[in-house]
Amino acid sequence: QVKLVEFGGGWVQTGGSLRLSCAASERIFSINTMGWHRQAPGKQRELVAFITSDGATNYADSVQGRFTISRDNAKNTVYLQMNSLKPEDTAVYYCNGRQFVSATMYDYWGQGTQVTVSS
Repeated sequence: QVKLVEFGGGWVQTGGSLRLSCAASERIFSINTMGWHRQAPGKQRELVAFITSDGATNYADSVQGRFTISRDNAKNTVYLQMNSLKPEDTAVYYCNGRQFVSATMYDYWGQGTQVTVSS
């Protein structure tokens, strides 16, 4: 069981920046994809960005060009750099790890960190 813990949420004004960190309890090199999802009040959880074990990245259209996901395998940590934040980015952000072992998929989740962007 992989444990994920997020850090770095908080309050920021429109146009500001935050960096989220997700620390894993084991080597993230063994986890196929690491990603960030978010859930705003009254809305479904949505994918924000993910990064594969070989470094390929993918972003939601709403954050493309503003957010950057990265990983540091030596520190077992994944980051989400968020720039030019907007009020609509306000949500609880969850770190996710997806691992395939013998054709079985495992999803791991952190507890979430609140990001609030004020207008």
